[in-house]
Amino acid sequence: MFKKFSPVVFFLLSGFISHAQVANRYDIVIDELMADPTPQVALPNNEWIELRNTSSTTFNLLGWRIGDATGQSGAMPSYNLLPDSFVIVCTASAVAAMSAYGPTISVTSFPSLDNAGDVIYLRSPQNRIIHAVSYADAWYQNELKKDGGWTLEMIDAKNPCSGFTNWKASTDVKGGTPGKKNAVDAINADAQAPQLLRAFATDSVNISLVFDEPLDSLKAATAANYSISDGIGIPQSAITVLPTFDKVTLRLNTPLLRNKVYTIIASAVTDCKGNIISTKNTARLGLSEIADSLDIVINEILFNPKSNGTDYVEIYNRSNKIIDLKQTYIANRNSTGVISSIKQLSTDNYLLFPQDFMVITEDPVIVKRDFITQNTDAFVTVASMPSFNDDEGDAIILNTQGNIVDELKYDEKWHFKLIDNREGVALERIDYNAATQNEENWHSAATSIGYGTPTYKNSQYRLDLQVQGEIKLSPEIVSPDNDGLDDFATIDYSFPSPGYVANIIIFDANGRTVRYLQRNALCGIKGSFRWDGLGEKFQKLPVGIYIIFTEVFNLDGKKKQFKNTIVLARRN
Repeated sequence: MFKKFSPVVFFLLSGFISHAQVANRYDIVIDELMADPTPQVALPNNEWIELRNTSSTTFNLLGWRIGDATGQSGAMPSYNLLPDSFVIVCTASAVAAMSAYGPTISVTSFPSLDNAGDVIYLRSPQNRIIHAVSYADAWYQNELKKDGGWTLEMIDAKNPCSGFTNWKASTDVKGGTPGKKNAVDAINADAQAPQLLRAFATDSVNISLVFDEPLDSLKAATAANYSISDGIGIPQSAITVLPTFDKVTLRLNTPLLRNKVYTIIASAVTDCKGNIISTKNTARLGLSEIADSLDIVINEILFNPKSNGTDYVEIYNRSNKIIDLKQTYIANRNSTGVISSIKQLSTDNYLLFPQDFMVITEDPVIVKRDFITQNTDAFVTVASMPSFNDDEGDAIILNTQGNIVDELKYDEKWHFKLIDNREGVALERIDYNAATQNEENWHSAATSIGYGTPTYKNSQYRLDLQVQGEIKLSPEIVSPDNDGLDDFATIDYSFPSPGYVANIIIFDANGRTVRYLQRNALCGIKGSFRWDGLGEKFQKLPVGIYIIFTEVFNLDGKKKQFKNTIVLARRN
């Protein structure tokens, strides 16, 4: 016969049982946080986080703690968090105000949540990291709301390790939803494979890998899932790094050699939802060095962006060294000529390999919007760039010793003289090996590539001074019927130096003008234009023979003319 318990005894027993439960990762998640409560929208002026129980088990939070990079809170009091329920956690002085919105508990030494970004984690009494959030102000995905007064909310609590793609600013009119389901709550399943972002060596036998999201800690800690080129092979050990599980440290059996670039391959590694790493599973690594004079050069600069654009400086590693951008800085000079506004390029180890480009900017998204970027990974984000005046100024690259690696004193007068509006036009270096402070070594980026080449070789880069100017046309027969076959003609050009301007006119067989294709178009060393087979008013032209007449000239008085014949055909 079973013995009956009084309600009081049953309550105490249930509390003991729930406290005895051992939580697994993501059984409880941080699903909302108020990092920047000012300016207030409608919620109290307090920092807090909200916990949500995503499991089917009741957990007593006695002894649980929260923390960030600077430290850990005191233990939480006894509180039973039921399945699919919420509790607000804050400092004691905020309890009265926050209790109006739902169940609230306090902890001593509540961590200060940084406005621009922080790592906040939840630790169980068994000293296990149950959930961690490494947020940034970009997660708000809203320029107005990231300035304060709005919470960050998790979209799908069953998808707790996707980071940026699973968080956004609250849409509740109060600025957040403490103590209840998030305003942005929705299904947001994770079907994306994890990606290996980069790798770096802390010394000859220790390597750190950085992934784009938290990993399954067991598979990530399997040494056999990694292999390094050039005879290094499988590492001796692998350890997943707490609290966010998006980094792995490897210890090697064979030390790395200096001035050598290796490749590491990750396989069978999965994220916390079981998605296995696939295509983006390799990274270069090697032993880094501090940049010396002209190891890195300023290769391109946009100092006068469009009204809604942003400055950028592109650097190029012309040396054989592997350079750590954590030990590299960008700066300018103040009105008295003193180096000032010094900004570290990266707070994390970030390697710039020989003959690679890297773009420094406050907002890579805007640069990618305004220009073609062939390597979308070749960006470092600086919280605030040094100020670069629209007319003239200084851009300086420093090493960790404060020594100048390269310096450019630019002037808007260096732009091509026939450009009327210089907004959004980058200045490009012509030759990596020629002097930086030489006006003749700089030129406006070409029209044909959109006035800038961030992350890849400059349009004005001088490949061969002996190249003769020429125009080539392909195909010889064009059929603009949108069938995917010879729908347009490509006019490829190459010139011995930058600064040529092209006028391209299309004539019919009787010498009549049918299209002004380009008027005063600034050309690079190499590039191309395109004719779609249409007339001046974008009308269909009769089939037949046409002449593409190209005239090029530069400010030195050099001029050349080209005539290319093309046949226009059409099926209908």
